[in-house]
Amino acid sequence: MSKRYRFSVVLLVMGLCFWFLYPTIKWYFLISPEDKQLALQTREEIRNNAAKKASVDYQRLYNAADAGEDLPKDLDYLIAQAKTEREARNMPNPDKWDAKETLLSFDDKEMAWKTIENHISKYILDLKALQKSTVQMGLDLSGGISIVLQADLSTYEKKLGHKASETERNDAMEQAMEVLNNRIDRFGLTEPVIRRQGTDQIYIEIPGTQDPERINDIIRGKGSLTFHIVDTEATSKFAAYYAANYGSVFDQDKKLIDPSIIPDDCEIAGSYVKDAYGIDEFDRYQVIKKAVGLDGTHIKGASTERDETENKPHVIVELDEEGGKIFWDLTSNNVGKPLAIVLDDKIRSTATIREGIRSRVSISGFNADEANNLATMLRTAALPVELEISNQQNIGASMGADVIKQGLYALTGGLAAVMIFILFFYRTAGINAVIAQILNIYIMFSVLSVFHFTLTLPSIAGFILTIGMAVDANVIIFERMKEELRLGKTRKSVVQAGFDKAFWAIMDSNITTFIAAVFLSKLGSGPIQGFAVSLAIGVFSSVFTALFVSRLIFDFGTDVLHSKKLSVSWRIK
Repeated sequence: MSKRYRFSVVLLVMGLCFWFLYPTIKWYFLISPEDKQLALQTREEIRNNAAKKASVDYQRLYNAADAGEDLPKDLDYLIAQAKTEREARNMPNPDKWDAKETLLSFDDKEMAWKTIENHISKYILDLKALQKSTVQMGLDLSGGISIVLQADLSTYEKKLGHKASETERNDAMEQAMEVLNNRIDRFGLTEPVIRRQGTDQIYIEIPGTQDPERINDIIRGKGSLTFHIVDTEATSKFAAYYAANYGSVFDQDKKLIDPSIIPDDCEIAGSYVKDAYGIDEFDRYQVIKKAVGLDGTHIKGASTERDETENKPHVIVELDEEGGKIFWDLTSNNVGKPLAIVLDDKIRSTATIREGIRSRVSISGFNADEANNLATMLRTAALPVELEISNQQNIGASMGADVIKQGLYALTGGLAAVMIFILFFYRTAGINAVIAQILNIYIMFSVLSVFHFTLTLPSIAGFILTIGMAVDANVIIFERMKEELRLGKTRKSVVQAGFDKAFWAIMDSNITTFIAAVFLSKLGSGPIQGFAVSLAIGVFSSVFTALFVSRLIFDFGTDVLHSKKLSVSWRIK
């Protein structure tokens, strides 16, 4: 491999690493604490606060326009939309964009207010997306979410048809814990704490986030997916009845006051869509058949695909053999009728049956995140017992800021000690190793960032161990170089022979370490898994920096700086 090509690879890797690491750098160092708090709000809170802030800002705009003042600096973003509105209405742009001219650009108060609200909400939602794409701090470093789930064993007994024995209850709770653990793991959340609490409760701690919405779809969702035929005639009649009798159709428990308004074999279900904030928003009521055409127990697999025509994500559900037969009969006998896809008692999508479908079902009506969450939840199977959140709270770091500082001091102290040793013992060649070590840490944190890993104290321990292991490779290379120098070879020959002869020794040691890290990550859990992941990442980055980057630096000194000597030992000149 030519030196120019190796240099291009190193630049490419460094550039990619910065791109991976930038969201983490931006979140932790460039975003103010106040804005971070905004991003950690729930979407309902964001919607409400954005509406309040928009009202305040609109009133400021109105007051400034009434007083003939300039447009407030923080509302300059309105000018772009104001120009668009004027262009649509064939209005000329003013010589000066003051508050009055800006306000007159909009048709009415609502349009101006909505423009302000959209700007505020977009800023906060962008911050929320940024927070999710960074390295998360573990529960021991920055806290997280603590949840207590209450199992509805009475509903479970109704499914069984008899009073559950103690063994059946224990089995159901253990299975629920296993499903929850599987869901959390597949959603990319690391090192959760899941344990029984009493006889009918499950306690969960999820590190690295204080945003409840990150896990709502995992914990709250029952993952129950059912297909029902829609009674279009009954739906139309109910819609007319509901419009004429609004406010007196349902009782306080959301049950029909007069059940006779719909057929006996039908029930009312709400159809929901997502608003601009990603919150479920009621759309309309539909009348569906009570009989479940197909339920989620027949789901064999689920994945997401993107519709090439509409460029929207949809979920592909694979059914088992029995489910395929049931669904074929259902769809073949109801061609031309609407089919409602009901997830956790909410109609998420409705599609007209065009032909019989056997084993592959496509479900649309979701954004990308919802589609991925639904596919993941369906793959992990339904919970054996229904779980309700009885307590949920954000919790602070269990060890506090002092422990974070101690961990960082240990990391930087270990790195500094290694650098001092290598510089003292190997003289000028040690500078090469120091540069490789710095790049090694840089690459490791970049990988953590791009995969949104959770950083814990054991993970930091894995980094510290990697520092020591990475310098081993440099030591092997430098010792080989000493042997070649004693033979009186030139700098170029010494560098080439040193790396060639050290290559397999370095690869063998790192391969065995990587195998051990893989076994630890697969067989271990919690802190052990975090340690193993950081160690595995460190193996890759240390091999790259020791054999690739370090060699390039030596070649740069030889070919560009035209150095003739190689300072690698106090005893060899």
